[in-house]
Parts: sequence; C-alpha cells; structure tokens
Amino acid sequence: MNDLTRRALVGLARFQIALALIIFLPAWSADYWQGWLYWCLFGAACFGLTFYFVRNDPALVERRMNAGPTAETGRTQKIIMSCASVTLIATYLVSVLDYRFGWSDVSAGTSLFGDALVLIGFYGIFVTFKENSFAAATVRAESEQRVISSGPYAIMRHPMYTSALIMFVGTPLALGSWWGLVPVAALGAVIVWRLLDEEKYLARNLAGYAEYQRSVRARLVPGVW
Repeated sequence: MNDLTRRALVGLARFQIALALIIFLPAWSADYWQGWLYWCLFGAACFGLTFYFVRNDPALVERRMNAGPTAETGRTQKIIMSCASVTLIATYLVSVLDYRFGWSDVSAGTSLFGDALVLIGFYGIFVTFKENSFAAATVRAESEQRVISSGPYAIMRHPMYTSALIMFVGTPLALGSWWGLVPVAALGAVIVWRLLDEEKYLARNLAGYAEYQRSVRARLVPGVW
C-alpha cells in the first residue's frame, strides 16, 4: 500500500467513524435501519470512488486530501467553508433528532428514494472527477490547469456542486426526516455563495475561464440558473 492510499483510507475511516457518531449518538438507538443503510451506502460509495481514483488518477486524490476551512487560502472561502461545515452538521443532527422524536412521518419508500438520490449524487461526482482531474477541494488555479468544457462541464459550470446538492437533498429523506431539509436549504445557499466567489477567482486567475462562462451559461441547473 503506497503512502497516498494509506492516507486516503485512514482519512475515510476517520470520517466514517465520525459519521456513525453523528448519526447514532443523537438517535440514541442502534435500531435505526435508515441510519444503517445510509451509513453503509455512503461509506461504500466513498471507498469505491477512492479506490478507483487512487489507481486511475492519484493526482486528483492528492488535490482532494486537504479540505475544509483551514485548507482555504482566501478569507472569504474560509468563512464560506466554516458555514458549510455548520450547516452540514446541522443537516445530520436535525434529521436524526427528527427521526428520534418523531417530528415528521417519512415512509420507508421515501427513505429509499433519499438513498437513491444520494447514490445519484455520488455518480455525478464520479463523472465530474473523471472529466476534471483539477477538481480540488479548495479554490485555487494551478499553473498547468486548463478550463474543462467537456462532459458535464459542457452543460453546466459546476456539475460537482449540482451532484452534491442532489446528495444533500437525499440525506434527510434517507435518514427519515422532512425537517432536515431546512438546514439543507441553508447549505444550498452556502454552496451558491461558494461558487459565485469561486467564479470571480477563476475568471481572474485561470486563462480562458471568462470565455467559458460566456459559452456555458448554466451554473447549476441548465435552463434555470
């Protein structure tokens, strides 16, 4: 096992442990099939993507290793990522507490539909990563980086964010909650804030990005925005 693979797997293992804690501690029960199914599907998708890209695009994995507010160099993005962390944690907490105390009635079919949305989101992220090896976890422009305008980038400028939003919308449903969609809405607003600031940075620092903005008008949803 090379160093990159080891670091990636250790990071994922820690994340899965943290995810289990944030799901099952507030639920205060192991008898939570929605939580178990979501946790297993999420972990399997994360590990599957990691194994694929460690083998086929290790440079992408390296670019994705350093993430979060402290990894960003710009003050605005540090603030944005801090807000993203808070709203993401709130999404899990509200969803799980909703399930525990029965604030909303979510059918088994709706939960399974939420799991399907999570997997669709992961597939969109997989397609995006295959097309763009420069899809780093932080906002930056590398010296050898070029504008990607093929694949999903020919349809929208931020396919990874679109895929992530699909995943986040599916998360509360998968966990048996309607109220969890409230912090998801806040998280969506933070993602919009991030991409608008990111586009300003790329237009200044990545050759050809301003022209790409003019040729591909849709940011997240073709025909809408």
